[in-house]
Amino acid sequence: MQYAIELYFDEETEQKLYTLAKRVADEKLSTKFLEWKTRPHLTLACFNDVDEEKCIKLLREFVKNQKQMPAYIGSIGMFNDTRTIFASPVMTDGMYRFQRELHECLKDFDTKGWEWYRPNRWAPHCTLALTKEDDEDIFYKASDLILHEFKKMSGKFLSIGLVKITFPVKEIFTVELEA
Repeated sequence: MQYAIELYFDEETEQKLYTLAKRVADEKLSTKFLEWKTRPHLTLACFNDVDEEKCIKLLREFVKNQKQMPAYIGSIGMFNDTRTIFASPVMTDGMYRFQRELHECLKDFDTKGWEWYRPNRWAPHCTLALTKEDDEDIFYKASDLILHEFKKMSGKFLSIGLVKITFPVKEIFTVELEA
């Protein structure tokens, strides 16, 4: 089974991002992202398999030394090969450090095949639309909609969670970062 560690926003920022994703569905362009039933997030790491109990224990220890971080979403981006549309955070040294330390904490779990979520290769993004299974023109229409409606936003990253990558996504454990 595949797993991910996700970084979650404060409620207001999460709602703004969700509203953008929902607009794509409301306009009858694409519903695939909403079908995954996942919260707006940044994926910090992906694993081919984990011992859930061990991972939860490690995450509890990890957050003892981690603080909430500012979240500034400043732009929209796209992965053309997968026709994914996303919001991009403005990255800070603290966010890169956080992700590196998380990987070090969870180094015993298998990350093969997930190179874009590893330190020094991470492409942080918050998915808003998944259009690969839709007609190609949907990608462009959804991109246009999001580009017109997106506004820069500021908030906080408040928690991290362990999820099982199933359809829909199953949230297994979430822990708050220190204030």
